[in-house]
Amino acid sequence: MSANVLDGKAIAGEIRRELADEVAALVGSGCRPGLGVLMAGDDPASAVYVRNKTRACDELGIHHETVMLSASSTTEEVLGVVDGYNGRDDIHGILVQLPLPAGVAAATALERVDPGKDVDGFHPVNVGLLVKKRPRIVPCTPAGIMEMLRRSDVEIAGRRAVVVGRSDIVGKPMALLLLHADATVTLTHSRTRDLPSVTREADIVIAAIGRAGLIRAEHVKPGAVVVDVGMNRIDDAEQARQLLSPKRLERFAERGHALVGDVHPGVWEHAGAVTPVPGGVGPLTIAMLLHNTVKLAARQCGVAC
Repeated sequence: MSANVLDGKAIAGEIRRELADEVAALVGSGCRPGLGVLMAGDDPASAVYVRNKTRACDELGIHHETVMLSASSTTEEVLGVVDGYNGRDDIHGILVQLPLPAGVAAATALERVDPGKDVDGFHPVNVGLLVKKRPRIVPCTPAGIMEMLRRSDVEIAGRRAVVVGRSDIVGKPMALLLLHADATVTLTHSRTRDLPSVTREADIVIAAIGRAGLIRAEHVKPGAVVVDVGMNRIDDAEQARQLLSPKRLERFAERGHALVGDVHPGVWEHAGAVTPVPGGVGPLTIAMLLHNTVKLAARQCGVAC
């Protein structure tokens, strides 16, 4: 058996095409959605993420601005940028790109964002609304995964789901969304004992723990749906031989590094459906960032879309 591919890239394209009509309607009403981005430090992955997000904004006609601060930035400097975005009527969504430099209090920065402009859904107010099943904004990656499951006709209600990873960004909100969709959910993490015995019970496995190739065939029951959220950069040749296809190994030899997920390739011969890395969850995260920006703009402008 070889797993079906859950094509996040194609589904993200569907979402973006739908959003194009909504953006056009907002602009026609005199409300152009605006996204304010703050990036501090010189993290290469963050630079790529921000570039991809702002390029996607350009394609949809969403206004965006990015403030770049140095790695030596202080919490006060970061808060000053957030306050500036909070006070502007043309900025409807605010994105504080993580990670922030070690000297910056990230929790303080995220809580400073106006909850009504919190495009990532990380503010405690929005987290609380999600817990109460009254979400205003849902974190982008879990929201994208739910869209992918629904649009791929994956049954959720009544199914057993296991989320591997308990981060505030993916694991916890993912578990809540699955629970709200009537799945029976288990949230696991690095200290879960005998993880394979837990994940083998699942109809749906969400791998979001940030460890390359952790989820193997013995973790997955035949026919399960496996969503790989991992984005791990590897530069070890032996690890690459275990995790990469021959074609990707050639590129690894040229570049000296590669991006892999949390799911081992052996799962593809065992599961019913799997998301690839890259090309799976990543495009959905960006699509839902655009969705959240448009949603916040419509709310602030008092326009139905």
